[in-house]
Amino acid sequence: MKFTLALMSELEDALQSGAPERRVAMLRRITDLFLSDANRLNEQQVGVFDEILVHLAHRIEERVLSQISLKFAPVKNAPKNMISLLAHDDNIAVAGPVLSQSDRLAEKDLIDIAKSKSQTHLLAIAIREQLSESITDILIERGDNRVVGKLAKNTGARFSRGGYETIVNRAEGDDEMTESLGLRIDIPLSLLKQLLMSATNLVRSRLLATADAEKQKHIQEAMMAVAEELGLGAFGYRDLAAAEGVVKRLNREGKLNERVLLGFAQQRKFDEVSATLSLFCVVPAEFVANLLQDDHHVGLLVACKAARLGWPTVVAILAAGFSNHGLSGKPLEAAEKSYLLFSELSAQRKLQVMLSRVTEKQAS
Repeated sequence: MKFTLALMSELEDALQSGAPERRVAMLRRITDLFLSDANRLNEQQVGVFDEILVHLAHRIEERVLSQISLKFAPVKNAPKNMISLLAHDDNIAVAGPVLSQSDRLAEKDLIDIAKSKSQTHLLAIAIREQLSESITDILIERGDNRVVGKLAKNTGARFSRGGYETIVNRAEGDDEMTESLGLRIDIPLSLLKQLLMSATNLVRSRLLATADAEKQKHIQEAMMAVAEELGLGAFGYRDLAAAEGVVKRLNREGKLNERVLLGFAQQRKFDEVSATLSLFCVVPAEFVANLLQDDHHVGLLVACKAARLGWPTVVAILAAGFSNHGLSGKPLEAAEKSYLLFSELSAQRKLQVMLSRVTEKQAS
């Protein structure tokens, strides 16, 4: 790529005159010229463009620079010095596109910016396709919850052991961050156990529902380890599919009834209770499992009523310790009154509405 004599003369005039409008016009023109031939330029030719663009970019209004940044961000051989100049800009509209996308931004630049710039700059860095441990350590240390939440979701981000420990500690009480971390394939088992220890039952069930087969196995192993440490017995799904097979066989043989369900609850067999109640309600077992682990008891009571269960069986399910329902005394008496007054037909309708909402949410 060669510059014409006329273009070089115009460039020299623009640089010497100092007139902003001429510099802007020339910057746009050089940018478009570069982009039109970018895939055919070697590094030496890119360097020529780079030097010119950096000279022109000084004292240019931010609105123009933000437009230039958007154009250069996805370009694989974009001028490196120009990219660095844009990335260091205090205005996130200028810096953001190249911080989040450009492969031409040096590691040193990213580290410097992560150490010194605003949370919006850190947020743009956090969504890059690839991030080293050196950068994520800084982002975890300096970033707010939005930044750290994006990092947790970024499968291309690599965490040091110390970074992982910090981000797991920060995830406590944050369901979304906990779920994102739990689904990462690189999280150490000891930290996965710590994560699940403080997670709500609803988050644990969502992790199992959304994880792939290999990750589900790790999550189940971690859950059982946590359960053993806490002395909780059944703790989340062990083998829900197998339990469904057993329950369906009992049903075919005419051996499945409410008394069997009561026995499962008294033995704290989570999977068998989930599978049996789902069969009685005619809803998916995973849906019932979520209700069993939900800290709020109302949805579970609706399912029990739709299944036409007697109150003693319901009490046994509540007392099994699958979640923190914790009903006793007056709250338990109030729940019993409501349960007995609630019609089976109303419960069945309500259950279908609940299931539809969950299905719609998963589809969105």
